[in-house]
Amino acid sequence: MVTRVLITNKAKEVVKTLQREYGRLIFHQSGGCCEGSYPHCFEQEEFRIGENDVCLGEIADCKFYMAKDQFEYWKHTQLTLDVIEGRGASFSLESTLDMGFIIRSRLFTDEELSQLVPVS
Repeated sequence: MVTRVLITNKAKEVVKTLQREYGRLIFHQSGGCCEGSYPHCFEQEEFRIGENDVCLGEIADCKFYMAKDQFEYWKHTQLTLDVIEGRGASFSLESTLDMGFIIRSRLFTDEELSQLVPVS
């Protein structure tokens, strides 16, 4: 099966640092507005997943969510969570480390589309 969301080693290191500080984490891909289109990292208990959110998969022991309507635009795309120095989304936990999570993306091939893990 082909997964919808991946993580770079550098981003995984940042997630592990945040997990030691904050415990269980989740990601939610922002659809824009105030914080742009950044992936946001939250303490699991501090962010409420809505009925209009779908889980794309799990990275570094963290579930990764996106709004259903936004997923309709991204469903043909594999997302890779990466990190850069400097602040990205100020509501996201990695901003406390002066880091910013970003998404790198690529379109799935036709073969990969037939082998995708379903969303939940």
